[in-house]
Formats: sequence, C-alpha cells, structure tokens
Amino acid sequence: MPFDTTWPPLDADTAERERAGDVAVALWLLLVAAMIVVMVALGGATRLTGSGLSIMEWRPLTGWLPPLSEAEWQRLFALYRTIPQYIELNRGMDLAGFKQIFWLEYLHRLWGKLIGVVFAAGAIALAATGRLRRSLWPRIGLLFGLGALQGALGWFMVASGFFAHRTAVSPYRLTMHLGLAFVIFAAVLWTALDLLAKRAVRPAPPRAAKRALHAAGGLALATMLAGGFVAGLRAGFSYNTFPLMDGRLIPAGYGDLTPWIMNWFENVAAVQFNHRLLATATLVAAAVALALAWRAGPPWRGPVALFAGAIAVQYALGVVTLLAVVPVSLGTLHQTVAVLVLGAFVIAAHRMRQGVA
Repeated sequence: MPFDTTWPPLDADTAERERAGDVAVALWLLLVAAMIVVMVALGGATRLTGSGLSIMEWRPLTGWLPPLSEAEWQRLFALYRTIPQYIELNRGMDLAGFKQIFWLEYLHRLWGKLIGVVFAAGAIALAATGRLRRSLWPRIGLLFGLGALQGALGWFMVASGFFAHRTAVSPYRLTMHLGLAFVIFAAVLWTALDLLAKRAVRPAPPRAAKRALHAAGGLALATMLAGGFVAGLRAGFSYNTFPLMDGRLIPAGYGDLTPWIMNWFENVAAVQFNHRLLATATLVAAAVALALAWRAGPPWRGPVALFAGAIAVQYALGVVTLLAVVPVSLGTLHQTVAVLVLGAFVIAAHRMRQGVA
C-alpha cells in the first residue's frame, strides 16, 4: 500500500523532506536487495563445490574472524573429518584441501552477517535522523526478523549434513532456505519500490495482462522451488540431454517411489522432469503476459518485457547448464539469475498496481 496517507495534505516543504527521506530509505533497501543477490550466488557456489559442511559450528554473533593459528585450523579440520562427507567422499583430503572448501563457506556466512549489519545499522541511522517513517517500522522489524530466521534456517540446513547417512544437506531444508531468501528479497524490493513510486492517478491495468503476469510469476516461483530439489538431489548431473530425457519425453522410473507424491521430492528423474515442465510452462505464460501487455499499451510493456526477457534468458541458461553437466560457473549463474527473474517479476507486478507510476 502507498505510504502517503497524511491528511490534510502536507505543505510543500514538509512533503519534499518526506519524499527525500523515502528515497534515502529506498536506496538503502535496494543496497540490501543487491547484497541478497550476491548471497544467493555465494550459496550456489558453496553448494556446487561441496563447501557448505566445512564449518561445523554456528556462531551467529561471533565467528567474524577466520582461524588465526595452526592449532585452530587443525581443530576445525578434525571436526570436519568426523562427518560422512569427509569419510565417504573426501577421505585423504589434506589441510590445504580443507582450506579451499572452508574459505567459500566462511565467505558465505560472513556475507550473511554483513547483510545483517547493513540492515540493522541502516534502519537505526535512518530512524534516528527522521527519514524512516514510523509507519514503516513494523515492516522493517518484520524484515529483520525474517533475516534472523534465515540465518537460523541456514544452520538447520547445514546440520542436516552431519547425520550418519548423509554426505550433503537435506533437499527439503535446502529448498526452505532458498525459498525464504526469495521471500526476503521480494519483500525488500517491493518496499523499496513502494517508497520510490510517485502517487499518480492512472487507469487500472488491463485485467487479462495482470492475471497472466501473476500466473507466470507463480509458475516462476514454483520452478525455482523445484530447482531447490534438483540442487539438493544433484539431479542436474543426470539426464544431460534436452528436450528428451534418455530418449523419452517422460523419463523411465518417474513414478517408482511410494507413496507416489514422494517422486516429486526424492526421485531424481521426476524432480528433474518437473523442473523442466514448470520452466517450460513459465516461459509460455510469460510470453502470453507479454503479448497481452504489449496490446494494452506503453505503460505496461516495459516491465512485463523485462520479466519475459529474464525468463527467456534463464530458460536458455538452464538448458546450457544441463547440457554442460552443471559446471560450477554455470550452475552458480543459473541460481543467481533465478533471483533476478524474481526481481523482474516484482517490478512488473508493482507496476501493474493501479495508481502507482
């Protein structure tokens, strides 16, 4: 909802000061959103390199500094050597090899802490200088709470990789962690767009185009969450052909698990097929939304075209990543572009609101 609800209307000087404050808050939130994009990229690289289990301690308020002594390095390495990932996959790794996977996970966690500092410090500074509207305080508090929950959920995900039967984290917990990152990013970006929007009377957006856009956005989010299970099961390293999967449209063994619904979450063939199917449906829906927006006129074309273009790029990138058998560079880029697709949808959906220019 717009924040400009003051009645009677403010005088010009007061309105200008509030507008300047809104812009300052919006720029701070856009910085946080950009940091979240980097965080998602780091998370993808951490997962693809198997680095996420290298740090077996959770120190959300401390842990800013890396190991500073040989004894501390040896202590952390000894902890890592107790988990199944080392025993089954990395047995014989030396300290130098451990350091390689440690640094990426350390950077991932450090960046998360920095996001928290930038968010908290920015909120306090903006509130203290009167630029953060009181009406926004509950929303900012909620966003901070979601960020704290994301940190705890990250550790909950990592801890699943310490169980005796696992060499990686739980796909369910990984998808929850990724999904909450998307929610936080979308909420931060939407709030920034609210603050930057000009209050203007404008005709209602075309209903058909708006519905098509929302349908495409919902499908895009479903595709992203399905991608979390693809990542968690490492399903992208199988069936590396397109559009068929081992010469079949629907892969053999799609429904092998019982109960049947578990195939959607734990069957490699089914998980990858569903991700492909949802991605294709998203591409079609985005094309329909673009066609309807294009017919509706200039106010709606640009944002919907940005979203549809991002979908097309992500679809092509997904195919290339699959055919290349998921190299770290392409896999990380594919996950990063996913959050950019979400950002393009948020921009388009915000533009489709009546009365916001």
